[in-house]
Amino acid sequence: MSYQVILFDLDGTLTDPKVGITKSVQYALAKYDIHEPDLDKLTAFIGPPLVESFQEFYSLTNEQAHAAVGYYREYFTKAGMYENAVYPGIKELLARLAAVDRQLIVATSKPTVFSEQIMAHFGLNRFFSSIVGSNLDGSRIHKAEIIDHILASLPGFDRRNIIMVGDRKHDILGAKHNRIDSVAVSYGYGGLAELEAAQPTYIVSTVYELEKCLLKTV
Repeated sequence: MSYQVILFDLDGTLTDPKVGITKSVQYALAKYDIHEPDLDKLTAFIGPPLVESFQEFYSLTNEQAHAAVGYYREYFTKAGMYENAVYPGIKELLARLAAVDRQLIVATSKPTVFSEQIMAHFGLNRFFSSIVGSNLDGSRIHKAEIIDHILASLPGFDRRNIIMVGDRKHDILGAKHNRIDSVAVSYGYGGLAELEAAQPTYIVSTVYELEKCLLKTV
């Protein structure tokens, strides 16, 4: 199968956002007198919707979790957004995909406005036809909704020619919900066990393997 449209998750797939996201979470938790000095313990926040993560991992109420997202954004918009790095090989991969006329689209649970700024900051936006994320009001936060929104804008494409690339189960399950194939990248933050349990179409461990998968060179 030759995939003509490729959807990419952002955090943990195109860029490594660990420092910025975990520091933003650390800042938000401190507002509730929860002090977590070990940023490694906060990596579970990378990928899933923040409101859900604050409730799941720190037992905040729904109201507290929504307020925590506001605190998170205080730090994130000032510093955390750019405490981030493009994974080695990603720019080269995107350039090669663009060179063979693949349509590339970002599909992320991060708010669209922040995603656009990050993509522009790292010069990745030039490879993508669109960047689709969640809304600042907390709507369209689940990956299945985001993928559905993208597919609705691509009525002329056969879903068999569209694939989702991501590092968390949410990416894989969102793709399954919308009946498209998926590639799980284990170099991100989901972990191999989580990804295998989600049963993606493919699993790769490096950007090099991802390129071979998407361009079908093996």
